[in-house]
Amino acid sequence: MLPAIMFLSLAPWLVLGVPPMWTQPEQVHLSYVGVPGSMVVTWTTLNKTESRVEYGFFGGRLFDMSAKGDATLFVDSGEEKRQMFIHRVTLTELKPAAAYVYHCGSDDGWSDVFSFTALNDSLSFSPRFALYGDLGNENPQSLARLQKETQLGMYDAILHIGNLNDNARIGDEFMRQIESIAAYVPYMTCPGNHEAAYNFSNYRNRFSMPGQTESLWYSWNLGSAHIVSFSTEVYFYLEYGMDLLFKQYEWLKADLEKANKPENRARRPWIITMGHRPMYCSDDDQDDCTKFDSWVRLGRKDIKPPAPGLEELFYRYGVDVELWAHEHTYERLWPVYGDKVRNGSAEQPYVNPKAPVHIISGSAGCRERTDRFNPNPKEWSAFRSTDYGYSRMQVVNSTHLYMEQVSDDQHGKVIDSIWVVKEKHGFSAWL
Repeated sequence: MLPAIMFLSLAPWLVLGVPPMWTQPEQVHLSYVGVPGSMVVTWTTLNKTESRVEYGFFGGRLFDMSAKGDATLFVDSGEEKRQMFIHRVTLTELKPAAAYVYHCGSDDGWSDVFSFTALNDSLSFSPRFALYGDLGNENPQSLARLQKETQLGMYDAILHIGNLNDNARIGDEFMRQIESIAAYVPYMTCPGNHEAAYNFSNYRNRFSMPGQTESLWYSWNLGSAHIVSFSTEVYFYLEYGMDLLFKQYEWLKADLEKANKPENRARRPWIITMGHRPMYCSDDDQDDCTKFDSWVRLGRKDIKPPAPGLEELFYRYGVDVELWAHEHTYERLWPVYGDKVRNGSAEQPYVNPKAPVHIISGSAGCRERTDRFNPNPKEWSAFRSTDYGYSRMQVVNSTHLYMEQVSDDQHGKVIDSIWVVKEKHGFSAWL
């Protein structure tokens, strides 16, 4: 009987076409905007409310600190023209490595209580990441394992390498789904092809990454790593303007140049990039990365003016590790540049490699299922798996970085792992 009573209580609203007051926070997620001692809390309500976060030290007095922010109206460009308010509050002067509890919202409605650990700003910090792409709200196979591991404190940040949501309704469901991860650790993103609808408007409005580029490209520092996130999609969606392609390239060049200043490279020797569509892959699906003249890798010569690719730029500035997704598989490459393997040595290929190390981790789980591999890969393909799963990475110190692949199909078994060891960083490391 109760459901009928509830329905009748809503009848006046339904008849008038006026929705009930939806002031309850949802889709809570954290991000780091690159300022030591800070954390941004982002959430959504369907009606406008105050934007407030109450927080305190874990084990201390609950909610004895408070911060206010702003809400912006986002109107989805789809047929429904759905409206929502995106709230952002920046917490500042956090104590490095301290644990906090928080909730967000207003006196019209509060979220659940969550916790996070403020990022350690020490150069000797050894951050731990989970990384993956193509985790959808349909068939998100790796989600439960990632939820548990995040709440166990196994990760300092998550790197989601594109393909998050398609439109507002799917985006809402996806953001609710990842709240049990993203409300506990910074959830750092880059755009993929599934975000392209309406000029990436859902992606640009929902996330709060560093910089002033609507989260399309940005960089941040953690431990001994400089992490660069960018959009591969600027090479494919030219209908949204070619200027984005050239603006991003110039930004990447300037960012990498700054990161390579001797004093900066000494402090943050590892440069790690993340972008959705890979430069190389051995999948059997005719995607860009299966072609020798990949747009992301070599640029677009079919447009005017021609657009430069990224392989030469990343090589010139000594990018150490390049993280990708898009292909619904896992693939580890030997160090590669110019379509040629450039191992450190035959016995120890990842010790002082002579080119960047590429990792493709796009099999976290989505509706399209996993892809198939080409039975005859090129020599740069070192390890491949079609298992659902995700990757882990730890930047251990200035010379050692560890990566491993977790198979969800095999109940969390680690099916691949490597140590990348570099005594030198930068372009001179290739010589």
